[in-house]
Amino acid sequence: MELRVLNYFLTVAREKTISKAAEVLHLSQPTLSKQLKDLEDELGVQLFIRGNREISLTEDGVYLQNRGKEILSLVDTTTSNLQKNEVIGGDIMIGSGETQAFQFLSTILNDLMSKHPDINVHMYSGNADDVKTKIDKGLLDFGLVIDPVEKQKYEYLPLPVSDRWGILVNEKHELAKNKLVIASDLAAYPLLISSQTLVNNQISEWLGGNLNNFKIAGSYNLLYNASLLVKEGSTVAFCIEGIINTKDSGLAFIPLKPALTSTISIIWKKKQVFSNAGKLFLKELTEAT
Repeated sequence: MELRVLNYFLTVAREKTISKAAEVLHLSQPTLSKQLKDLEDELGVQLFIRGNREISLTEDGVYLQNRGKEILSLVDTTTSNLQKNEVIGGDIMIGSGETQAFQFLSTILNDLMSKHPDINVHMYSGNADDVKTKIDKGLLDFGLVIDPVEKQKYEYLPLPVSDRWGILVNEKHELAKNKLVIASDLAAYPLLISSQTLVNNQISEWLGGNLNNFKIAGSYNLLYNASLLVKEGSTVAFCIEGIINTKDSGLAFIPLKPALTSTISIIWKKKQVFSNAGKLFLKELTEAT
């Protein structure tokens, strides 16, 4: 499968008609239709369902669309980094969970971008499971992860920062007046916890090891939408301090007692070959820690 034809396929999937895609690609409709038919024959699957007005994707078509976007993104990044090998430039791809610790990286990145204008930084937000998956696929160079995370299969560097856990509640909640909260304070309220397995285990241990004694109302992977649910009622969300700015938000953050903190690490694939921009970032990061 040629990259050129993959781009044709993605354009048709985006535009939803052969005529619009042909116009965008500066091709004739018969030429584009033949390229798509040849692609289906090559792969041995049907990619499109051709309707009266629009084209829709089959299940195999959706799969190729998702992977095709990743493939072209990786090609673009690789090409950019190779073309800028003569200067300090290229792309640095960083994934991160929700944490104020990203400020530590931001200071280093801002300095690099100021000194080397050809460096471009691309950021992806997701939990540790999402970030690790994208590192494994080569779509990210680095990942900022909040422990506990299984890091044995990666190179990693602990950062000199940590996060403090607490709960997020409506500012009118009965617990909002507390300076600290203990496990027994939470028994009467519906709880939201992280969908990340090891974090879930950590919260379970803090609660006494048996979640059956509490009302687990659901889970979240990123906090913003969960905070909107919390704001509407009595639901309590376990979260890291500082992710949501609670000032004038109708929300309150309360630390846990005993304190629960998480260390922060940056991870990357073992034997990873970085662009010169990536190498310089890792050098600066190592010196800063």
